[in-house]
Amino acid sequence: MPNTNINTTINTTGNTKFPSKYYDRQLLESAKTRFVHAQFGQKRPIPRNNGKYVNFRRWNLFDPNIAMTGLTEGVTPDGQTLSQTDVEAEVKQYGAYVEVSDLLDLTAYDAVINDSAELLGEQLGTVVEWVTRDAMCSGSNVQYAGGKASRAALTSSDKLTTEEIRKAVRTLKKNKARPFCEDGRKPHYICICSPEATYDLQNDEMWRNVSTYGNSEAIYSGEIGRLFGVVFVESTEAKIFTQSVRNSVSASTANSKTFVLANTPTREEIEYLSTPGNTIMIGSNEYTLAASNPYNSDTRTVTLTESVSLTEGAVVWSPDVASADAEGSGIGRNVHCSLVFGKDAYGVIDVEGKGAVQLIVKPHGSSGTADPLDQRATIGAKVTAYTCAILNDLWLVRIEHTVS
Repeated sequence: MPNTNINTTINTTGNTKFPSKYYDRQLLESAKTRFVHAQFGQKRPIPRNNGKYVNFRRWNLFDPNIAMTGLTEGVTPDGQTLSQTDVEAEVKQYGAYVEVSDLLDLTAYDAVINDSAELLGEQLGTVVEWVTRDAMCSGSNVQYAGGKASRAALTSSDKLTTEEIRKAVRTLKKNKARPFCEDGRKPHYICICSPEATYDLQNDEMWRNVSTYGNSEAIYSGEIGRLFGVVFVESTEAKIFTQSVRNSVSASTANSKTFVLANTPTREEIEYLSTPGNTIMIGSNEYTLAASNPYNSDTRTVTLTESVSLTEGAVVWSPDVASADAEGSGIGRNVHCSLVFGKDAYGVIDVEGKGAVQLIVKPHGSSGTADPLDQRATIGAKVTAYTCAILNDLWLVRIEHTVS
């Protein structure tokens, strides 16, 4: 059934009528096609009269030792008190709009609104996914594939395997993470991963494709199979750590703390090189960026903490992804994140709740003196409040690995 709680703000003039509920449905349904990470969180409504913050609830487990003493006949034992831990998170608004010129024929206006609602819904749905995914990937419960100690130590052979899944399940069980068991399904954990990650798993003889059981039980959006009590949900928006810097030295230097990049840096390169103290590799040697103003964007100059002699064309790269296949090549491998978690591991704002999403249509003639010739109309969409927060870090395992 379509959700009718989404607010549509239609600012019209004259007798023009718009089927707002239809556009509500278009906006929401388009956004929901992008929801993978967002669908499993503990949901809370938009905070009312609480400013920019929302409180998620985490119930504290009872101590089994209290019930171990046994009951005495005729004696009522002391009761227990429910206790909870509140996790506060700041909410933010997200939105975008498109301008429509007056050259558009009025008879096509409804189609434009319909198409815009669909496109804007997909855009905001992706934003909600990214916000949720990045929050989930900010936890400290990390498992590096192959038993490695860090992301940079990963190699091309450290892929997502059944052994890594079993280790993550063991961790969750040890930490008493609650499994999902809704809709009559057997208790299970969830794993959200990239298509490349599941490709490496599906050759295992223990893998069960969703087509073998999907007709007998409810399935999740994006579900592709299960293995060792874990249901796998595929997402094209799964977190992938890519190499921040991959550049080269413009000209040879002799005993100098500075050098110039050969190529115009990307936004990611500028951000990394502008951070004091970051580690940078030149060829196969490791250096540290200066403690103050390590990068000058006007001259593409990088400043190190020590004097070095460099040759023209030497590869400049950041060791923030898996190890390069060839030493000194600077071409590191991307690192994929597969998230294995239990119920209530994280919380989100319920975007299907009343007032969470708004479609805003302002037709020609609605802007007053700001649009004196009635040339512009706008169609916009806004998420009025959204956030995601980890509620129990021990119930969410982030497996970092490479892929084939």
